[in-house]
Amino acid sequence: MNILVTGGLGTVGAPLCTELRRRGHNVWVCDLTHAPAPNYMRCDIGDSRQLARVLDAAQPELVFHLAAEFGRWNGEDYYERVWATNAIGTKHLLRQQEARRFRLVFTSSSEVYGDYEGLMTEAVLAQHPIRQLNDYAISKWVNEQQIMNSADRHATETVRVRLFNTYGPGEYYNEYRSVACQFIYRALHDLPYTVYLNHHRTSSYIDDTVRTLANLADAGRFLAGNVYNIAGAEYHDIKQLSDLVLRLTGRDDSRVQYVEREAHNTLNKRGDLTDASRDLGHVARFDLAAGVPLTIAWQRKVYGVQ
Repeated sequence: MNILVTGGLGTVGAPLCTELRRRGHNVWVCDLTHAPAPNYMRCDIGDSRQLARVLDAAQPELVFHLAAEFGRWNGEDYYERVWATNAIGTKHLLRQQEARRFRLVFTSSSEVYGDYEGLMTEAVLAQHPIRQLNDYAISKWVNEQQIMNSADRHATETVRVRLFNTYGPGEYYNEYRSVACQFIYRALHDLPYTVYLNHHRTSSYIDDTVRTLANLADAGRFLAGNVYNIAGAEYHDIKQLSDLVLRLTGRDDSRVQYVEREAHNTLNKRGDLTDASRDLGHVARFDLAAGVPLTIAWQRKVYGVQ
């Protein structure tokens, strides 16, 4: 199958491309930088001309749309880019989908569940009034509504997936990355960080996330209009993650600040995996005890630290 992955050089996009190629697909990639790779084109999806040029070359039957400005605080500090890329860029892609009729997999975020405190089933947003707590979350929910409107008006075929706290090798550190990435990097470099004691998450190791995403290209897996949570099966508090990182890196908690809760952030995120397990064959094989050591080993190698 001809497949295009937008954001295909990113933390999730790069291993997804590798997995799709391993399964025999012809994969095209676009991202923001120049790269000397086959079937690769530079593209800012916020520019409709650049996007059309990529689609003309790739002629995809299926597009995995991962290109986005990522992260809660990134969305506050660089809100112009969040809206230009996430909202306008996705609208450009939907207009192209309406004309070209490719299928689309859109990567949304658990952030869309906002201040909801219960088990996060995919139906929550249709059944409860939810307040998203930051511009990044709002942009992802806007994207989902753009997609649903396009499907209603133009019969486009899209599957939405909501990723929960994905981490693992390939995630290069910056201050806006996942909590696991930040804890590991800052512990290895003897830098301070903050642990919010009353927050709980379900973290998803990159291999589990990528495997399930790639399954959407398998015959019979793509069910247009559906939405799925992709998450780990282990529900943990943030201190549990920090304690594991400190133990495995050989550090103590003298540089850790403990705070009861973070303002404007969901206390508890627990995703229901029933639908993804049934339809996509999702299996969370890596708990923190398996995934964190692999991520630490990767960061040690990449950053040359012990």
